[in-house]
Amino acid sequence: MKATDMAGPMEQFALKTLQPLAVAGYDVSFTNSSLWMAIATVAIAIFLYVGTARPQLVPGRWQAAVEYLYDFVRSMLDENVGPEGRRYVPLIFSLFIFVLVCNLLGLIPWVGAFTPTSHIAVTLGLALIVFVTVCIVGFARHGLHFFSLFWPHGAGIGLGSFVFVIEILSFLSRPFTLAIRLFANMTAGHVLLKVFGTFVVTLGSFGALPYVFGILPLGVNIALSALEVLIAVVQAYVFALLASLYLNDAVNLH
Repeated sequence: MKATDMAGPMEQFALKTLQPLAVAGYDVSFTNSSLWMAIATVAIAIFLYVGTARPQLVPGRWQAAVEYLYDFVRSMLDENVGPEGRRYVPLIFSLFIFVLVCNLLGLIPWVGAFTPTSHIAVTLGLALIVFVTVCIVGFARHGLHFFSLFWPHGAGIGLGSFVFVIEILSFLSRPFTLAIRLFANMTAGHVLLKVFGTFVVTLGSFGALPYVFGILPLGVNIALSALEVLIAVVQAYVFALLASLYLNDAVNLH
């Protein structure tokens, strides 16, 4: 492939319709993003089935991997929410492992992999699941007393009203900040990988000493790939951690 034939760094995020579909006049076409989310779901289902189909007292590799991830999420909820956080382990675990697998699948080379979490629509949908759950839990457990979360204890009417408005706006911005954080990190990392990958092809295409010109950006790209794997794991953890902290507000009114 010639350097001039390389696609731009943003083209990897383009949605491509694989199967046009319309329901009640709305476009619900099956896209490459839908495909890779389906692949992620199937991969997660296989991983969990293999790891839990034949549980043993001394776990094998797959069972140990599943148990480690589940215990990791459960410990995170125990630490940030308390004993009552156990009932939300399935939700946080599902979000954590789905984000993790979507992040990692997007790093597979040579298969036209797509990263669903590089699109704000996907990350916002996941963030809204957390936000709506927090609101439901908060009002179900505390009723209108849930609004005391936004009122500083012992504050007067003037200062309390001012802080109340700020806290409400901060609370309503949570799904957007949660979504943008994940979307921005995954997008930026993939853009860097694409840019340095283009450098490898471009500099390596010179007639004289092609390997010398291309070896530096190639080394940088390998290092960036390793860093992206770390970022993919960290961002899944941060998403689950923030979701746990938000649940703590709804459960304990902290």
